[in-house]
Amino acid sequence: MTLAYRPVIDRFVAPVPLDPLAAVLFVAAFVAAALLTARRPAYGVAALILSIPFDFAHELAGTTITLEKCVLVGVVAGLATHRGIPALLRSAPVRLIAGGLTAYCIVCALTLLDAAHRGPAVRETLKAFEYAVLFAAAFAAYRIDPDDSPIVVATAVAAIAVALSALAQEIAGAPSGLYVGAAIVPRVAGLLEGPNQLSAYCAIATAALGAWALVRRNALVESALALIVCADVLTFSRAGLFGLAIVAAVLFAVGGRAALSALRSGIAGAALGALGCAWWMVYAHTPGVLRVSLQPSLYAGGVGNRDELWRAAWAMWREHPILGVGAGNYELELARYGVRGVRTHANSWYLQSLAEGGLALFMATVGLVTAIFVAFARSLWLPRLRAASPWVVAAPAASLALVLHQVVDYLVFYPKVGAAWWLLVGLGAAALTLRS
Repeated sequence: MTLAYRPVIDRFVAPVPLDPLAAVLFVAAFVAAALLTARRPAYGVAALILSIPFDFAHELAGTTITLEKCVLVGVVAGLATHRGIPALLRSAPVRLIAGGLTAYCIVCALTLLDAAHRGPAVRETLKAFEYAVLFAAAFAAYRIDPDDSPIVVATAVAAIAVALSALAQEIAGAPSGLYVGAAIVPRVAGLLEGPNQLSAYCAIATAALGAWALVRRNALVESALALIVCADVLTFSRAGLFGLAIVAAVLFAVGGRAALSALRSGIAGAALGALGCAWWMVYAHTPGVLRVSLQPSLYAGGVGNRDELWRAAWAMWREHPILGVGAGNYELELARYGVRGVRTHANSWYLQSLAEGGLALFMATVGLVTAIFVAFARSLWLPRLRAASPWVVAAPAASLALVLHQVVDYLVFYPKVGAAWWLLVGLGAAALTLRS
């Protein structure tokens, strides 16, 4: 019997109801996170980092319970045993970023007033609140226990797990592919929901690992950096590769001449990924797999093309200019705006904000992004702050890459991306206030 290679293996995601075994595991994760955080908050942050890629999602009463949520609640419970956290959260960078997050959460909640489907609006509001709690928890935990070792190890281990899960799909089949003539080239996703989401996660991980490689190289960090960059290249995500280039530019600007040597493992990973791309070019008999053209794909995988999704988002905003159609309602309203048989997001964080929350949510989104960069502005031009902690470099580098990437993708919709980003921003803000 001959087995045929299938470059694309369709994923069929069905809700899994909560069962007794899963409930026990979730409770155990909560208890372990609470005890670890109460003893050493840095261990709680490490537990959060490790839990983010592995959602282990189960449904209960119309909501989704994940490993990351249980660990986050445990970390918050553990932090409650420590004193002085309210005072820590009053520092200037935290007030600025938390203010932006609060405004974003409030506007998401306000879209309930006009939302045709209120369940999704509640879901998106709670997700924004979860990111706010995650940011505050990461900040407080690091300020109380600024031990980098467990956090760096957890970041490297999580990156290796995500990268290996993605690279395995080069052989086992990926959930998405490039249809080039008669050839199908896999686009790896690994533990993430899709190749664009994986590329965003890779940019965040590369910013963290690369910043640490500049000051403290070791075998674990270098291996993780090489693998995660290689996986990023093989997603064939154009915007994702642009984000990776942004991260690299920031790291080289900060590291100067020494960056070439310090980041050699990342450069090797990029070269290995490029070799993989070259192999797929030979396989497909065309350089079209490099996607240098901006022409949309003839096959969009059942999720539409950006031009039609963006037109629908614009039409929604024009009909609902103040509060939009309601947070989380874009995918449910597409048929009314001429995009039938498709249920997805707008492939742009900013157009999604306009469509779902009108000018109010769009301004809240811009304000939130501005707050992040204003909070880290001093670290960009004061050498003593840049040198104080790699987290101070990693957070704005990842934020810049993600903010630009989301012009053509909507990534914070996915908790594996959004949680990783906000945790890194929390660490960066904590390191900034700790050293300044």
